[in-house]
Amino acid sequence: MTFSALDSQVVDALLKLGTATIYEAQGAYGAIDCKIKPLDRHMKVAGRVFTLHMRPGDNLMIHYALLHIKRGDVLVINCDGFEEAGIWGDVLTTQAQYAGIAGLVVNGSVRDSEAIINSGFPVFSRSVSIRGTEKKQPGIMNSIINIGDCLLRPGDIIVGDSDGLVVIENEKLDKVIKLATIREEKETEYKNKILNGATTAELMNLSSTFESLNIKKV
Repeated sequence: MTFSALDSQVVDALLKLGTATIYEAQGAYGAIDCKIKPLDRHMKVAGRVFTLHMRPGDNLMIHYALLHIKRGDVLVINCDGFEEAGIWGDVLTTQAQYAGIAGLVVNGSVRDSEAIINSGFPVFSRSVSIRGTEKKQPGIMNSIINIGDCLLRPGDIIVGDSDGLVVIENEKLDKVIKLATIREEKETEYKNKILNGATTAELMNLSSTFESLNIKKV
């Protein structure tokens, strides 16, 4: 099945809502391994998932995938968490930017991190390694992959920011945005009430929980 790129307004809405709010709004679901973080805390990304499952220590399939991935997609690479080789660097970053790819997620390592950060291209990885790779092994492109306990399907939506990464099932996107917006409005209301003297314990009705656990004042 072919999926169109996300509308720019949808991308903006997802980035504004943020990963933590989206995760909670869809029932505490879709969080991707917390070890995978942006190279720079200001990096953000949102787009459709284009998956690649590669042999650890080999990046041949990346060069193939870049011939097929569509503008606005996020390339999500699973190298099974192997960290001792940087499968992506500044040259691939240049090609990805030229092709209009929204960003990169790697369950593994990248290198040339300073050049990538300076380029402004959003890259989320498990770690950084200066070691290079071979270009000999096949892999699997655009199939369902697992990173940790999270399932990622081609065409689903991935969102990333300084807190981490979350995936949204394609058919639930509109519903999740609505629920996340409602949650964001509720949290804004909470913060305004706190500034007027309310407490989190009061707003979240925690008194009975304190009592049932026999938590007393010191």
